[in-house]
Amino acid sequence: MPPEMVEPITRLAQNLFICPPVLSQHAAIAAFDATDELEDNVRRYARNRQIVLAGLAEAGLTDVAPADGAFHAWVNIESLNLTSTELSARWLRDISVAVTPGLDFDGTDGDRHIRISDAESTADIGEAMGRIVEWVGQRSQI
Repeated sequence: MPPEMVEPITRLAQNLFICPPVLSQHAAIAAFDATDELEDNVRRYARNRQIVLAGLAEAGLTDVAPADGAFHAWVNIESLNLTSTELSARWLRDISVAVTPGLDFDGTDGDRHIRISDAESTADIGEAMGRIVEWVGQRSQI
């Protein structure tokens, strides 16, 4: 930017980004009192994580980074002989399941991994894992 604009833009940026808006701060404080809803979410995420891990194991994808406390699983896919980009595109096209290529997170070894989120409804997670298990099973029969 032009040098004469640095100081005014810096002042503006400080006012925009120094802290969240007051309304958002009050909403965040109120969220701490919603313990029943928070505990329900913790239980749902734990169930979803177990569904993902069980489905991956059934599909033979057992090299998974520990997923405790995360909303995703980091899965080694080398056994499928596809890059993470290829696999992500094929699953989206073939079985309507979206996963994230590992390259989005690791430029060195990411193409050997995918990231699967478990932050969806339990029914959707179960459906997606069923589709993955079936797809991998059909691929192994070829």
